[in-house]
Amino acid sequence: MSKKKVKIGNLVLGGEKIYIQSMLNIPAEKVNESVEQAVALEKAGCEIIRAAIPTIGDVRLIPAIKEAVSIPLVADIHFDYRIAIAAVEAGVDKVRINPGNIGGTDRVKAVADACRTHGVPIRIGVNSGSLERSLLEKYGSPTPEALVESALSHVKLLNDCDFDDIVISIKSSDVKLMIAAYRLLAQQVEYPLHLGVTEAGTERMGLVKSAVGIGSLLCDGIGDTIRVSLTADPVKEIYAAKDILRACGFGGGVQIVSCPTCGRTKIDLISLAEKVEKLCAGIDKPIKVAVMGCAVNGPGEAREADIGIAGGKGEGIIFRKGEILRKVPEEKLLEELEKEIELL
Repeated sequence: MSKKKVKIGNLVLGGEKIYIQSMLNIPAEKVNESVEQAVALEKAGCEIIRAAIPTIGDVRLIPAIKEAVSIPLVADIHFDYRIAIAAVEAGVDKVRINPGNIGGTDRVKAVADACRTHGVPIRIGVNSGSLERSLLEKYGSPTPEALVESALSHVKLLNDCDFDDIVISIKSSDVKLMIAAYRLLAQQVEYPLHLGVTEAGTERMGLVKSAVGIGSLLCDGIGDTIRVSLTADPVKEIYAAKDILRACGFGGGVQIVSCPTCGRTKIDLISLAEKVEKLCAGIDKPIKVAVMGCAVNGPGEAREADIGIAGGKGEGIIFRKGEILRKVPEEKLLEELEKEIELL
C-alpha cells in the first residue's frame, strides 16, 4: 500500500485499511433527499461519501450532510475554483478537482491555500474521457502513459503551491487501460490511490468490470480507497465493493464457498446457498462458510471452511475444517448451520 498517509476526516488513507466510497446521485439542490441518501449509504457500510457541488449555492448541502452522517464527505468540483474554496470553508473533508481545469496558477494556489489552512486534502481526478488535448496529440490516444503524465502534471501544480496532501485517481471505462495506468502510477508516486472503473455500466456488467479492474489492483497491493461505479442505486455500489474486498482477502464478514452443483446433487442447493448468503449477510465474523452439494466431495473440497454443510437425499451433514460433525435432516440444515456459526 501507499507509504504517504493522508487524513480525511477521521480516517487515514495510506495504511492497511481500504475504504469504500460512493457518490450521491441526487441533484445537490434537493438537500433533504440527498441527506436521506447519505444516511442510507452510511448504514449500508459506505465509509466516504462524495457529492457533486456544481454551484456556489449548492455548498449549503455540505453542512446538512455533515450533520446527518459521521463519515467523511468529499466535494466534487469542476471548473470554478471559488466553489472549492467555499466547500472547504463549509467544512467538507476532501475536495476532488482537476487542477488543470480550474484556471491559472493563482486559482490553483488559492484552492491549495484554503485546503492547507483547513487541513483538507485534494484528490486529483484524471479521467481518460477528459484527457488534455496536448497529451492526446502526444500519445495518439488515452494511453496509460498519457494518464500518468496528466496526473503527475497536476501533482506538480499543487506541489508548486506548497501543497502535498494529495490523493490520486486515474479512471477509465476501459478495464485493461485502467489497470495498466494505475500500475504505472504506483511505481512513480507514494500518494494514496483511489481506484475505480468509471462508467462501468449497469449493475451486472458494472460489477464484473469493477471486480476485474479493482480486484486485480488490490491483489497487486495497489489502492487505498475504492468506488464501484454502477448505473444503479448507490447502496448497491457498497454491497458490490464489500464483495470485491472479501474476494481479494480484505475486509471482514463471512466468505461463502459453494459448489456449482452437478449430477450428484440430490438437494436444492441453489436455494439453500441463497438462504445461507442471506443468513450471513449481517454477520461480521471473518469466517469461511461452505455450502456443498454432496457428502462425497463436499467436506474434502471445502476442508478449509470454518464450518460447512453438504446435502444428500433428504438429509445433509455439518462439517468443520473437513471433519464431519453430524448428520442433519434436510429441513434442519440451515438452522443447525446457524447454531454452529454462533459458536465460532
